Amino acid sequence: MAKSSDGKYEKILHAAIDVISEKGLDKTSISDIVKKAGVAQGTFYLYFSSKNALIPAIADNLLTISLESVKEKTGGKSSFWDILEVMIDETFRITKEYKDIIILCYSGLAIDYSMEKWEAIYQPYYVWLENILKKAMQRNELISDMNVKWTAKTIINLIENASERFYISQSQDDGIEVFKMEVFNFIKRSISNPS
Repeated sequence: MAKSSDGKYEKILHAAIDVISEKGLDKTSISDIVKKAGVAQGTFYLYFSSKNALIPAIADNLLTISLESVKEKTGGKSSFWDILEVMIDETFRITKEYKDIIILCYSGLAIDYSMEKWEAIYQPYYVWLENILKKAMQRNELISDMNVKWTAKTIINLIENASERFYISQSQDDGIEVFKMEVFNFIKRSISNPS
């Protein structure tokens, strides 16, 4: 659904995130959401057909936050390895901050939506990283024979999976810096130009 120019879409979305984070999806009612947003219940239905229809919008919002943060912190950096380090740091930070919302998005999209919906939500992030990879290949930082589209998806998925394992699955045998460095080194060994 299209966003509103009067901010009601965003109010509903942010209220939903707050209420669902507090109560859980099952215990949250549309009445709870609109009360928190300060809008009429009919307004909710202008943007969302149901409570479950919020899930893709929440996932899209979270990914937008993530991508904007990564772009902001990588501004001015040209080395792929500097950019990768920021991507890892920001993904871990955002996963820690929004882990309950991430779990909600996974469960909601897995039940109600297909993999195509996830791919559509992630497309801007994939395209951004594809462009970064192409530039790094031109500078001979990376191997020259990689499939850029596949590699961009794999890198993003690997970093997210590692951060989710650390914060959500409680796989914290090593400290966070060790964990992040292992992810960084794995990617570097995989795609770095050996020359």
